[in-house]
Amino acid sequence: MAAYFFIGVSIILSPWFSWWSNALSDLGHSVDSDVASLYNFGLLLAGFFIIVYSITAFRDHAKYTSYCLLMSAFILQLVATFDEVYGPLHVRVSILFFVSLGFASIVYAVERKSILALVAFVIGLGSWILYSAGIYSAGVAVPEIISSTVTVLWIMLSAFKIYSGKPNS
Repeated sequence: MAAYFFIGVSIILSPWFSWWSNALSDLGHSVDSDVASLYNFGLLLAGFFIIVYSITAFRDHAKYTSYCLLMSAFILQLVATFDEVYGPLHVRVSILFFVSLGFASIVYAVERKSILALVAFVIGLGSWILYSAGIYSAGVAVPEIISSTVTVLWIMLSAFKIYSGKPNS
């Protein structure tokens, strides 16, 4: 949730940002965005929290998925570190991040027999396919937020199950 807080604040402080023409990473452009430090700090912090969760409580709940989330969290930190100023490198780590989220969803769906994680994968992939096919007109921020949010839903549900003492339900 930390990332969403910082993304939200960054959007509020950036009247130029448009869901119809921007990528979320435009907020983190260290030269062109006044909120870059705020936005990128949010991604770094979220990555840190996911790393801690992955190597502590989540590892016992879903061992293989914890490795995937650990990698996704590290890649999220790379997205913040190599912002849009780095051009093609930023594009590569961003693509790798979203692919890693999809992969983590598939692994969790198999490992924990999670319908929610499978649905998250389908929705996330669908948002990217529809965007790439030009089915809807929007900035890349739209499939970015859709695919990340549906993944966060099953991660949050797993945390709720773990911390409520019902990890196998």
